[in-house]
Amino acid sequence: MSADNAPLGLPPGRGGDGATLAVTRWLPTGDPRAVVLLAHGYAEHAGRYGHVAARLTAAGYAVYGVDHMGHGKSDGAMGYVPRFALYVQGMAALIGRVREAWPGKPRLLLGHSMGGLIAALLLIERQRDFAAAALSGPAILTPAPPSRLTVWISRFLSRYFPRAGVMKLDPTGVSRDPAVVAAYLADPFVHSGKMSARLAAEMFDAMARAREGAGAIALPLLLQHGAEDRLTAPEGSRFLFDHVASTDKRLEIYPGLFHEIYNEPEKGAVLDDLIDWFDGHVAKD
Repeated sequence: MSADNAPLGLPPGRGGDGATLAVTRWLPTGDPRAVVLLAHGYAEHAGRYGHVAARLTAAGYAVYGVDHMGHGKSDGAMGYVPRFALYVQGMAALIGRVREAWPGKPRLLLGHSMGGLIAALLLIERQRDFAAAALSGPAILTPAPPSRLTVWISRFLSRYFPRAGVMKLDPTGVSRDPAVVAAYLADPFVHSGKMSARLAAEMFDAMARAREGAGAIALPLLLQHGAEDRLTAPEGSRFLFDHVASTDKRLEIYPGLFHEIYNEPEKGAVLDDLIDWFDGHVAKD
């Protein structure tokens, strides 16, 4: 294994406990125009984005993805994280890895679902590390806002029973393509159990921080969302579009599409929009 796709290490302490994170990379033929850093969604892993990476590498981009703590081939218990900030720290470590491997190359950020939430928090802290960003179905608002009682119970369980399972995603909401859903369910690196109380509470708090801090985001930003997304609300993308400080921004709500817009039957056109966006913000050779 070469140095730039060797596992990353989280610093010890504050719940990271020196965990190692799996890194997946895809390289184009020849020198890359820029490097895309990928933040995948909850319960999945970077390896599910091979077809997305194939389109990006064909367009001249290198792609690096990290399996978040407790996901895919990385250390940690599935469905659980001590602190949501560990996900952001993992992406920050990936920035360092890419900077060492490709000094001087522009960096682009791509986040899907929970990865879109992670990406938004990363941009609030470190947007100068990127030339542009794209968020797919970001988890900024839930389709049905939780009641005060639900939030209170989530916080109570998070404190006293942090690993207790509290909710489970509906896999049929991933895509309208039955083959995608079947592959998702059969993937041994996809978490099929419940989300822990700690992660649920941490995610609610992270969503609130992303909404509160949205005004700090000023770099070029593409937001893509399926109009029929039952897992993350399209209103979350509209909220970001309305509240970020970016003057160069674009919002695409795709009629009829479910949550994983890069895995829908119309994925070709959706990926065209993504690549057009990145192409417009990276100088051509």
